Amino acid sequence: MQKDIIILGIESSCDDTSAAVICNGVLKSNVIASQKVHEEYGGVVPELASRAHQQNIVPVVDTALKRAGVEKEQLSAIAFTRGPGLLGSLLVGTSFAKGLALSLGIPLVDVNHLQGHVLAHFVEDGEHREHPEFPFLCLLVSGGNSQIVLVKAYNDMQIIGQTIDDAAGEAFDKCAKVMGLPYPGGPWIDRLAKQGNPEAFHFAKPQIPGYNYSFSGLKTSFLYTLRDMLREQGLETVDQLAERVPNLREDLCASVQKTVVEILMKKLRQGT
Repeated sequence: MQKDIIILGIESSCDDTSAAVICNGVLKSNVIASQKVHEEYGGVVPELASRAHQQNIVPVVDTALKRAGVEKEQLSAIAFTRGPGLLGSLLVGTSFAKGLALSLGIPLVDVNHLQGHVLAHFVEDGEHREHPEFPFLCLLVSGGNSQIVLVKAYNDMQIIGQTIDDAAGEAFDKCAKVMGLPYPGGPWIDRLAKQGNPEAFHFAKPQIPGYNYSFSGLKTSFLYTLRDMLREQGLETVDQLAERVPNLREDLCASVQKTVVEILMKKLRQGT
């Protein structure tokens, strides 16, 4: 009888400590420990993130193995995020993965976590899912990255466009911070946007050659829009402005979300 191939995956590139177990290509467990400590700072603090990873990684891995019904001695290999990401955070996951693999005498597989995002399309979890056929274009949009990737095969990917400054997720977070919304701002903008008018405000759409992106101009446009409104109303804070202008935050969120999506999709359509 052929032995099961069981792989433990460890991800620690930013502020989430994650572990997953895959058996013969099927996802058996996926455990994530998020870090609330960054909320009061309005962004991820690298030193705090790495310390939190040190606290979380053992219980996260242990829980992932237990939920999958797998003993560590049954593992065939360990995969870990090598990068890109925060150096201190990556070091925690890398060191733990190396130590565990060495103690078990099994292979260690380093993974580019952006390629991991792309290949998530092919994860099986026991339910029938449609998978893209090669080659295909992938729009990769995460908190710190915005890319258009030409995927020719599992191990053959070409980045044909990417952000030259901030990513879309960073633009959401920074616009949310200006509005006084909690961190991370993306989920808050998404929630409020559902109640707003996406045509209420119009923000700049940077014109970047080729397939590359830029979101710094959008952030500046957003900031100037609020600054001018405050000046016209003779007010000092966004809270004061929100009391005077009905549905202000909702309309701002809907408008900035629409603008970001239009910027992303325009380049993607160019690529097709």
